[in-house]
Amino acid sequence: MKYIGAHVSAQGGVENAPANAHAIGAKAFALFTKNQRQWLAPALTAKSIDAFKAACEQYGYAPDYILPHDSYLINLGHPEQEGLEKSRNSFIGEMQRCQALGLTRLNFHPGSHLKAIDLDTCLARIADSINIALDRTQGVTAVIENTAGQGSNVGYDFAHLAAIIDRVEDKSRVGVCIDTCHAYAAGYDLATDQGFAHTWQEFDRIVGFGYLRGMHLNDAKKGLGSRVDRHDSLGQGILGTRCFELLMQDPRFDNIPLILETPDETLWSQEIEWLYSLQR
Repeated sequence: MKYIGAHVSAQGGVENAPANAHAIGAKAFALFTKNQRQWLAPALTAKSIDAFKAACEQYGYAPDYILPHDSYLINLGHPEQEGLEKSRNSFIGEMQRCQALGLTRLNFHPGSHLKAIDLDTCLARIADSINIALDRTQGVTAVIENTAGQGSNVGYDFAHLAAIIDRVEDKSRVGVCIDTCHAYAAGYDLATDQGFAHTWQEFDRIVGFGYLRGMHLNDAKKGLGSRVDRHDSLGQGILGTRCFELLMQDPRFDNIPLILETPDETLWSQEIEWLYSLQR
């Protein structure tokens, strides 16, 4: 079964996110558990935690179909010790917030070497950061998102994701989220039948479907291999519709959160309805 949703607003408190997801016909959702542009935030109150859990139960959202995202400020591969420690502390805080909410995963961008350290050193720092966070938390899986490879960001190559996972000590608590726009921009041709099949064959060979914990469903404003991260609404970008037709008919993508991050949120309910209509 497919669980499709969107990255909905948690304005006014995390407890508002489930209702926002329900309003667009979502069976899954993503959210920020704090302001994504701030390093730290006040601890979640017991009242807010209880209200979030009650709303999830009311609208039928199980933890495995909720994919929270961490702050955009965090860089777990930061080349400088001060920036690395700040990122690690913030990431641990985000993992702890997910644990408090009863959530089972936290999605994050792996990081950037900022052209100051080599790729392998950066990937090792990210893995060390994950190990530290897993030691400080329980029950929450660290879900690494692939990137478009813009700037000095790592994670655009499936081999980068595999290298990080290889260094994580508790492999039961690490996974990946594949963003369709990012993958296409990174050079993985998801737009054609042959390209789609080859991309996922490579993913399974290099990373493994056993690590897939979620997906972001986005069209792309820029072309194949552009290394530019620009999302578009489904069917309105260069990636096109065939990728999503194939994905919706493929059981390998069942039972994980499939999350829209498309730019026009007024279209989310229509996009969700269209995706479900593609199922055979």
